[in-house]
Formats: sequence, C-alpha cells, structure tokens
Amino acid sequence: MCSTTTDHGGATSIAAIHPDIIQSNILNRLDGPALASTSCASAQFLSLCSDDLLWRQICNSTWPSTAHPTVRHAISDHRSFYSDAFPSVTLHGHRRGRRPQTQGLISAVDVYCDDRLIYSRVKETETLSGWFQSSPFRIDLLEPKEEVVAAPLKFDGACMELAKERLTVSWILIDPHKKRAVNIASAAAVEARRHWLTEDIQLRYATVVDSGDGELVQCAAVVTCGGKEGGELQVREMSMQVEDMEGKILTGSDSLRILDAAMDGRRLKSQVKTQREAFEMFLRMKMQARERKQSRERRLDMVCIAAGVAIFVAIWAFVLSR
Repeated sequence: MCSTTTDHGGATSIAAIHPDIIQSNILNRLDGPALASTSCASAQFLSLCSDDLLWRQICNSTWPSTAHPTVRHAISDHRSFYSDAFPSVTLHGHRRGRRPQTQGLISAVDVYCDDRLIYSRVKETETLSGWFQSSPFRIDLLEPKEEVVAAPLKFDGACMELAKERLTVSWILIDPHKKRAVNIASAAAVEARRHWLTEDIQLRYATVVDSGDGELVQCAAVVTCGGKEGGELQVREMSMQVEDMEGKILTGSDSLRILDAAMDGRRLKSQVKTQREAFEMFLRMKMQARERKQSRERRLDMVCIAAGVAIFVAIWAFVLSR
C-alpha cells in the first residue's frame, strides 16, 4: 500500500490512491497494449499490471473463445498468452528441427462483424496419429450445407468489399503441452474473391512465415460466405491450412513443425499493411516459382521431342540402309 502524497498544485498523486482502486477502476478498463504500456511506468504499476486476473479478463473480452474450459486449462499465464496471441507472426528464419511431440492442438476461433461477435468456437485436433502426420493438414469448423453463421450484411453485388472490410477473424492455435500459442489469421482479410460458378465469397486471412527450407509458406484461415441475392450474408465454411508456394497443402507433420517454430518465433504488432504486403510478396514469389516450373517443363518437353525425333531418324536410317 502506498500512503505517500505529493502536492501538485492541489492535485493528489496517483501514488496516494489505494492499489485496489487503481486495479478495479482504472486498470480493468484498459486494453492489452495500454495495460502493457502502463506496466512500464513504475515498479508499482509493474506489480499491479502483472495480476493474472486482469490479463484473463482482457483475453476473454478480446477473444471470447478463451473463456472456454478447454482453453482456460491450457493457459498457465494469461499475460504470456496475450503476448503470444495478439500480434501477428512476422517473417522469421529457423532451422529444420525435430518433429514436435505435442499430443494435439487447440483452435480458439472468433469471428466479428465490426464490433459484434457472430461466431466463437473451440476445437481440439490430435496430432500423433500416422493419419495426421501424413495427410494434408486442414482444420474445418463448419460442416458444409449443415451449419451456417449469419452476418449482418446484405448479400449483393457490393457485399464482397464490405465483408472484406468488416469481417475479422482470430484463429489462435494453442499447444497445451508447451503452453504456447500463435494467431495465424491476419488482422484483416488479405484477399477476397468470388467463386466463378457459385458466386460464393472467399475471404483469406493469412500470415506468411519461413518454412525453414528457405521458402515461404502461408498459414491461412479461409472463410466462405454465400446467401440469396438481397438476403443476409451467411458464413458457410471455415477452415485453416498451411500452403506452400505451389499451392499445395502441407502434411500434418510439416505443418506442425512450421507452426511449432512460429509459436517460438519473433512477433510483430498487428499491422494490416505489413501483413498484406507480405501476402502480396508471397503471391509474387508463387507466380515466379510457377513460371520457373513451367519453363523447366517446356525445356524438358523440347528435350523429349528432340530425343524422339533423333530416335525416329536413327531407326529410319537403319531401315533404309537395309
């Protein structure tokens, strides 16, 4: 307790305010970044701002899915969890290490339209089976044509851009064994496109990271929306996967290694422009890789054609010589 008062033109120093009042009337009104900044003001504020209850309340208000018992039991320190989950992963390099031995991953997913929560779910995924290790890694949350989530937007010609601007997704992956987490979804959609046949809207919330092999991969949360013309926009599918520059979904084993490194990697404060620029760079590199592959295939085709012609000419010459 602090009982020291200082005269500042008749005002009372904040050091004279009882710590319980500071916590219950000031600190609990701050968001995560503000609370973290406040903790740097003094040793007293560092102590007050380290209270796990404050950080648990912030985590629950920022990501309602974290209030789920499965997630709550996987978090040992809410301040550390917030630090892991709030910022996006930045580009970072790491060496290929051993396969992580985690028994599973927890997905804590929240979808907002503006400031309104429209969907929240927690899903556990096992990671030890041979099927998971060798199969393409993909986590689905909504069953197609069975479960839909209504969004307060009209499904019309202008809804794609509105959805891109107003729908936000948080997809936090948690390793309950290591007590680490990473938010693989970008702060805003980095891409929006319409399906040429169904007219459904596909929004991509992607973070680009280093695969550890000198190439980039994208960890993407993909949201598919549809509806009847003039009716309410509906979220019909939600999934996440890890894709390489050829568009191939990586196996569970490779994806787990990349996600494990991302949980331990450097962090960057959420910056939509930075994330979008990283995704655009990924697309450019993806296009260049496709062009190089096509060039190699064309050269191989020419070699095969030339070899075929040479064999044909040799056979024909042999026949004529007889």
